[in-house]
Amino acid sequence: MPYITQTALELGFLYALVAMALFLSYRILDIADLTTDGCFVLGSAVSVTMAASGHPVLAIPAAMLAGMAAGFVTAFLQTKLGVPSILAGIVTNMGLYTINLMVMGWSANVSLLKTETIFTMFENAGIGGSWHEALLAGLITILMGVLLLLFLGTRLGLSVRATGDNLDMVRASSINPAFTITVGLCLSNAMTALSGAMVGQYQNAADINGGTGIVVIGLACLIIGETVLGRRTLVKGAIAAVIGSVIYRLIYAIILYTKIMPVQGLRLITAIVVALAIAFPTIKNWLLFQKRKAAARKGGN
Repeated sequence: MPYITQTALELGFLYALVAMALFLSYRILDIADLTTDGCFVLGSAVSVTMAASGHPVLAIPAAMLAGMAAGFVTAFLQTKLGVPSILAGIVTNMGLYTINLMVMGWSANVSLLKTETIFTMFENAGIGGSWHEALLAGLITILMGVLLLLFLGTRLGLSVRATGDNLDMVRASSINPAFTITVGLCLSNAMTALSGAMVGQYQNAADINGGTGIVVIGLACLIIGETVLGRRTLVKGAIAAVIGSVIYRLIYAIILYTKIMPVQGLRLITAIVVALAIAFPTIKNWLLFQKRKAAARKGGN
């Protein structure tokens, strides 16, 4: 059981960055950014490729810069060329498939066998012991969460928040919504790429199909966290992304440990967990409505 908890924390913190990125793009900007899947693989590809070349630390900011570039392309298609936000993400995601193959040297996967990573460096420094991976992942995730909240409290951050709340009001206030959308999507995709970069070095590999379904899983993690904590404030929203991701990974790890479902059926379990997480608010409201209806009938009788 301690191993399950440790694994859930490690993966929960690593993938929480995706949920945090969706918190910015989906909750704050009110944009369904489908660049996430390809951007996650882009971050992983850049990170693993550079780590294999002997630059594991430099690979992290490089992956984030690559993610920002992907976010900029999506924002440019949306704000300058008039492509709807969902289609802009799909188009960018489609193009990223080839870009990711190019980064990985036209190979479907790249491995880091006996290569130093940021996790092995952290371990060699004697920090955290057997929990060094969870500790490093947690520190980076918490740092990014704090930086995100600090940014959203700045003048530019307030403009980004206002863009998601009321686009017409932003235009009337002489704020350029194209700029705020671009900033928001660049930051969102930078966090997604950071998650991919960390996961790539954690798993010692990058795979071209490693980002399949990440946007749905990230959204499910965000909704799980919001169901537990609520989303009335920015701080709660950011914390909810982390908590939801850990809970999701804990459920996933328990299913693997108990062998309720064979490994071949894990995608079905993932689909069920994601569907229930996304549908939970609706189910909850329906149950409350049925409870009130039953109470009303009882009172009438």
